[in-house]
Amino acid sequence: MNIDSYMRQLGQQARTASRELLLADSGQKNQALLAIAAELKAQQEQILQANDTDLQLGRDSGLEDALLDRLAITEAGIDQMVEGLQQVAALPDPCGEISDMSYRPSGIQVGKMRVPLGVVGIIYESRPNVTIDAASLCLKSGNATILRGGKEAFHSNQAIAKCITTGLVLAGLPENAVQVIETTDRAAVSAMITMPEFVDVIVPRGGRGLIERISNEAKVNVIKHLDGICHVYLDDKADLDKAKAIAVNAKTHRYGVCNAMETLLIHEDLSGGFLTDLAKAYWNKGVQLRACETSYSKLLEFSEADGDLLVQASPEDWDTEYLAPVLAVKLVRDMAEAIAHIARHSSGHTESIVSEDYSRVRAFLAQVDSASVMANASTRFADGFEYGLGAEIGISTDKIHARGPVGLQGLTSQKWIVFGDGHIRN
Repeated sequence: MNIDSYMRQLGQQARTASRELLLADSGQKNQALLAIAAELKAQQEQILQANDTDLQLGRDSGLEDALLDRLAITEAGIDQMVEGLQQVAALPDPCGEISDMSYRPSGIQVGKMRVPLGVVGIIYESRPNVTIDAASLCLKSGNATILRGGKEAFHSNQAIAKCITTGLVLAGLPENAVQVIETTDRAAVSAMITMPEFVDVIVPRGGRGLIERISNEAKVNVIKHLDGICHVYLDDKADLDKAKAIAVNAKTHRYGVCNAMETLLIHEDLSGGFLTDLAKAYWNKGVQLRACETSYSKLLEFSEADGDLLVQASPEDWDTEYLAPVLAVKLVRDMAEAIAHIARHSSGHTESIVSEDYSRVRAFLAQVDSASVMANASTRFADGFEYGLGAEIGISTDKIHARGPVGLQGLTSQKWIVFGDGHIRN
């Protein structure tokens, strides 16, 4: 296979399909989504068999347990994909929405119309469910898409792709509106991210290495985030029961996700019994605390940690996304110091304050410059499903039109529209 020729063919097909999708109404797109959902259930056994093939190949190649877990598809997982498709079908269609209409002194009427981006290329690893999430959101927002999953999920993704194609055809939409690349050759990625004539936006989902490579090499606009160095600040005006519950959940609900807390900032007035009690809760879950000098000395005195669950933090710990049961802990004098620390070390993903002082909460929300800023809530809520987007195509920490979880609106842009009645400019 000549990769360049193959990818250019996919690109040309996607560009043509994107223009055809401009003619599709909401009902037709929803019909396709529901047809894909039905086909997933009808082909459930074939999908599970394809996934078993991927899992066995992964075990044979020494794939880590965490990656195997992400790779696995179950009957419940297929049901979740079906539910996701149904939810996206139920969401309002953003395409064609007109807003901000106003009359100008000249008599013309000016406003904005929401329109698809065009062709979206999505590169992702491990999780086959991303194939459905990406296809459904791109389709509903009127975009054609080219999907490149990881080689470890190749057979699973191809089985899911057949269901997508069937659903598109049944709804009378172009089958090339969603194309899943049929090769694991890495050259396909290089080709896709350097075809601005065919691809309008690239969304990489995966580890830092993948995203850095895409960002450095792409000739196409990229919606991305490199790290999820998320912070929670426990204020001295916090409700301590809420503070403990949020701090524990933000770290331990799931470790290998980008919205897990990596650094906990605690007001120094909470450095007594509360700090010790919170540390015990982490140690009971096997979380290693990498503590600042002051908190380390306080915890060492009362330490009930086994082995190396308490160590002194190094400067690098404040800039590390662990994706593991490891947490950096720092005592701060006040909220201002917490905000300053976040400004220096955050990746701009998600930060949260726990406080009953409304004025401080408002100040924190205004002054912290991240894609999601929360009050009295776990950072684990920072995803598209929890935000009511149905699903997400990824999370953006860039300061572009899409920031935070990227759903349907993030996959569209706006163009200016003007209504006149024979108006000419004097």
